[in-house]
Amino acid sequence: MKVMASGTFDIIHPGHLYYLRESKRLGDELVVVVARETNLTKKPVIPGNQRRKVLEGLKPVDKAVLGDELDIFKTVEREKPDIISIGPDQNWEIPKLKKQLKKQGFNIKLVKIKNYVECDLCSSRDIISKIQDRE
Repeated sequence: MKVMASGTFDIIHPGHLYYLRESKRLGDELVVVVARETNLTKKPVIPGNQRRKVLEGLKPVDKAVLGDELDIFKTVEREKPDIISIGPDQNWEIPKLKKQLKKQGFNIKLVKIKNYVECDLCSSRDIISKIQDRE
């Protein structure tokens, strides 16, 4: 089964690793979609292609791709996952997303990954703030 995970993955931290490991456990192939800067309100520090390269080097990740700049469903169409994993900090309304996927002709299972709580700085934004506070 092919699993698709997605996110910004600006500064990799233990929360990301947990999300990717848990996503990989759902199937035998994990494709990670790296969000494009154009689709994000909070702009990442690290460029998209660099974030993709880092993810490709992580053990749970079989493939990392940049998301489509205009239509998130184009990447879903291209990769054809059986499951989409939703990260603990991602605010997708699962029933609404499921409805949108069905409308687009996809029959994909959605799985919400539970929170990872064993980390003081499990947010790229928190890491950036901590660095800025030290200056």
